[in-house]
Amino acid sequence: MSAPEQLPDHDHGLLRFLTCGSVDDGKSTLIGRLLFDTKTILVDTLSAIEKTSAKRGMSAVDLSLLTDGLQAEREQGITIDVAYRYFGTDRRTFIVADTPGHEQYTRNMVTGASTASLAVILIDARKGVLTQTRRHSYLVSLLGIRSVVVAVNKMDLVDWSQDRFDDIVAEYGEMAAAIGLTDVTAIPLSALLGENVVATSGHTPWYAGPTLLDHLETVEVANEAGARPLRMWVQSVVRPSLDFRGVAGLIAAGDVRPGQRVRVLPSGVETTVARVVTLDGDLALAVAGQSVTLTFTDEVDVSRGDLLCAADEPAGVADQFEADVVWMHEQPMLPGRPYLVKIGTRTVGASIGHPKYRVNVNTLEHLAANTLELNEIGVCNVSLDRPVPFDPYSELRDTGSFIVIDRLTNNTVGAGMLHFALRRSHNIHWQALTVDRAARAELKRHRPAVVWFTGLSGSGKSTIANLVEARLHAEGVHTYLLDGDNVRHGLNRDLGFTEADRVENIRRVAEVAALMADAGLVVLVSFISPFRAERRMARERVGDVQFVEVYVDTPLHVAEQRDPKGLYAKARRGELANFTGIDSPYEPPEHPEVHIDTVALAAADAATAVFDRLRADGVV
Repeated sequence: MSAPEQLPDHDHGLLRFLTCGSVDDGKSTLIGRLLFDTKTILVDTLSAIEKTSAKRGMSAVDLSLLTDGLQAEREQGITIDVAYRYFGTDRRTFIVADTPGHEQYTRNMVTGASTASLAVILIDARKGVLTQTRRHSYLVSLLGIRSVVVAVNKMDLVDWSQDRFDDIVAEYGEMAAAIGLTDVTAIPLSALLGENVVATSGHTPWYAGPTLLDHLETVEVANEAGARPLRMWVQSVVRPSLDFRGVAGLIAAGDVRPGQRVRVLPSGVETTVARVVTLDGDLALAVAGQSVTLTFTDEVDVSRGDLLCAADEPAGVADQFEADVVWMHEQPMLPGRPYLVKIGTRTVGASIGHPKYRVNVNTLEHLAANTLELNEIGVCNVSLDRPVPFDPYSELRDTGSFIVIDRLTNNTVGAGMLHFALRRSHNIHWQALTVDRAARAELKRHRPAVVWFTGLSGSGKSTIANLVEARLHAEGVHTYLLDGDNVRHGLNRDLGFTEADRVENIRRVAEVAALMADAGLVVLVSFISPFRAERRMARERVGDVQFVEVYVDTPLHVAEQRDPKGLYAKARRGELANFTGIDSPYEPPEHPEVHIDTVALAAADAATAVFDRLRADGVV
């Protein structure tokens, strides 16, 4: 995604807006017209698009080329990426995001809308309100944009019909009211001809409203952040010398001044601001949108990821939420899988529950779903591994929005908007217990551990795990063996073999293994557990208990030859879906504690290797 360009220095405010709507409604052409008519196009840029237009045999300059920057866009004549452009007039400076119209680029549209205060939704006068129009309007509403311009484009192709314009405005108005869009301004125009874009058109004597540019220059967009109490995410702690210690960050909402009482969240510690420092000197007052460094009258513990709030109006703190989640990656969201969530400048571990429902953004229906695919939106519960400060997204975007990050690749895979904290996140606390893990281990006279056997079906995991348990039992070690097939007869009998169910399968087993290890046992776990993310989750869940990952490495063709249960044969015949190694992937461990090559090593020798590792680790 391209980033907004550097803005010129204007004194009349900044408006961030986006254009959206159906494919071929003229979004890129409209932005090109605004840039052309406000004379903010460089001469060499204009020359280049004139040449391209001439090559295509067009009688007029194709202004959409000003924003269709990718080669694929120019070849296909569509917008794929989010194209940011800036322009300015004597009255205001603008950043405009040209967002894609195709459904498969919904994530790009969400990105463009995330910082916008106004949306220009284009509608082709010939086609009227389409599915994409409804989808983008819903997304605009979901992302908290309340000021909307309905630009009824290509009016020249319907002979500037007032009746056609009125019908479209009436239909859109009904839909807008249903999704909570109340500040709607409709303008008839032709982006290609420049009618009612910058200059008033003589073709619409029946229209007495402003041109698009007039409206953009004069519209009052509520400064919600400025009207809110102080919120400032701590970006860094500044220590240039022993005599100075401050915390730096961007003021997300409200204002701050020396002498003001502030609260540090999530710790809840309060202090008083001593100085508001900038490169240009100290300020008597700093407001939302400014980056500053604050010093305090007390020595307080503040670090990156903390949130500074007005002491008398602090944000909430919780670790479980209901949220809208927009999935932005080709690999689906898997409930229970460990992800990272970044809210403000704080990054924490997280998992996302099964969607309560998925939203059909074309019809606004609530649909049942087990997961979220690329570009889908659902309402889910999100659980974090520690409390974080927050405000509901409807009150403040900067403290109510988050991104979801894949723990293995660091790719951004989703985004979310917090609704509210779940009540149970305040009511559930760890209960202090008199008898702890150390006491249980001392009674058993050995250390607890989790030995995790992973490998393909038929690799010999259960055989080796059984031999290891027998050897440990003979040594007087208290053990329990959790086997994949056995667990599916009881605890996990409700789960199938989809990726989402496999993630939940391992999550439950990891929880049970952790509890058993806490009881002082050596727990042997024999599961295919095909995904690295879940095996890492299991390792993290058992905490400081010894975790030994045993990779039972058997080539696929050898496992198929063994095939003791006939499962590979059924999978090859198409009778078993999502079978690991055939039509579902297996991700081998990268750094297992024990690597067993079953082609070179007999089961008894493999069991000895595992036992020797446990002895070396001090478990036995």
